[in-house]
Amino acid sequence: MSLDWFQKWALYSPEKIAIKEWNTKRALSYRELNRQAIQWSQYLLDRGFQKGDRLGVLSEFRLEYFILLGVAQKTGIILVPLNYRLSARELQYMTQDSGCKLLLMESQFTPDPNCPVPIDSLESFAEEASKVEMNELSCPKPEGQDPLFILYTSGTTGFPKGALYTHEMAIWNSLNTALRLEVNANDRCLQIMPPFHTGGWNVLSTPLLHFGASLILMPKFEPEECLRALAEESISLFMAVPTMVRMLSEAPNFEAADLAALRYFIVGGEALAIPLIEKWAAKGVPIRQGYGLTEVGPNVTSLNAEDAIRKRGSIGFVNFYYDWKLISEAGTEASTGEKGELWLKSPCVSPGYWNNPDATASSRKGDWFKTGDVLIRDEEGYLYLVDRLKNMYISGGENIYPSEIEHFLSLHPDILENVVVGVPDSKWGEVGCAFISSNAILNEADLRAYCEKGMARFKIPKHFVFLDELPKNTAGKIDRHALHSRFQQD
Repeated sequence: MSLDWFQKWALYSPEKIAIKEWNTKRALSYRELNRQAIQWSQYLLDRGFQKGDRLGVLSEFRLEYFILLGVAQKTGIILVPLNYRLSARELQYMTQDSGCKLLLMESQFTPDPNCPVPIDSLESFAEEASKVEMNELSCPKPEGQDPLFILYTSGTTGFPKGALYTHEMAIWNSLNTALRLEVNANDRCLQIMPPFHTGGWNVLSTPLLHFGASLILMPKFEPEECLRALAEESISLFMAVPTMVRMLSEAPNFEAADLAALRYFIVGGEALAIPLIEKWAAKGVPIRQGYGLTEVGPNVTSLNAEDAIRKRGSIGFVNFYYDWKLISEAGTEASTGEKGELWLKSPCVSPGYWNNPDATASSRKGDWFKTGDVLIRDEEGYLYLVDRLKNMYISGGENIYPSEIEHFLSLHPDILENVVVGVPDSKWGEVGCAFISSNAILNEADLRAYCEKGMARFKIPKHFVFLDELPKNTAGKIDRHALHSRFQQD
């Protein structure tokens, strides 16, 4: 079975625009996208690349990124999308861990001279690859279980984990998405999510490209400009995080924006406030909320738009091609209204983590993937996310794992103990609060400067609280719940 979507759509709809950049107006038809993917594939093969080699990419979404997606489908080269918001230290860990053979970097991002892999400018690479003579590729083709991406997620041990995302996962996730969100070739999607998240690739981008639809790329979120693009490009589907939904509704051109073509917003993360849902409904734009995770799907559940208010806070029902169950603390299947960890079984489940058999094994129970997320099911069968076993919190749409921050803070010579918890914030939904006990006099400015040297800015806690000693529970472990309550009381 061919896994080469662009080759198919180059035959079926050759002149149709597949990808367009909103800011530059550059565009690629399916014919041109396929042609360049063949040329780029040959260029990499000529440079010694083989099926299974890893190619790191540090770039915003742009036409060239999707040409590389075509390369991956034609050759079995594995893409490693890297987060341009991370520090050099964090990026170096990912490139070393994944064993990238080459790192393609957009010119706006400063190369790290200590990077352990060769660095090429994405722009110069594109120029040279486009000069390659068109020939039929002669190379082993990827199979369904071969990795398409290695997507790094924040880990619970202080280091990120590289989740394997296969070609088969992309196909089944696309089918799940199309069945629940009614995706078809006539859709037009404004893509504003970043490429280093599974959400940027797999909530809407890969499903729409699988179905021969069109993507409009906007690298940076600016509310007024986003509303203009939604209107002028006749966008039919749009994914946003709650902070973006609110900021769009507060933009000065919100009332005047013509969003008649927009069928609905797809919103992930924390639940939206009912007044915000109602404000968009009055604008004629329904809200569909859902749940997902990098290792599965990511499109796991969906809440119908007509239930957005009646079932506010729900993540809806599990999507089409999944088996699922909720497992209580007692190890039995949870009953209605009882908390249970969500377990999933599906061809959308990742085969595991790159170079990390222990993490892979701990995430499984036989054929079941243990999500680490605690849900409840109401009497009508609707699901609600009530807790995260891994203490993750969501800040402005970013999943943040406290243990990763805690690990870096623990390297500070004057910090004895630290714990980070997510606390409410009016702008970002949640932000980090670091509770610190120290053997020296520290202040917030010192710690913020320390964090900026080795941590992405969005991970740096907004609040720092200094205590003589951190509270412990009866097991002698730091009591996160007590610290969270203390912050709310203060």
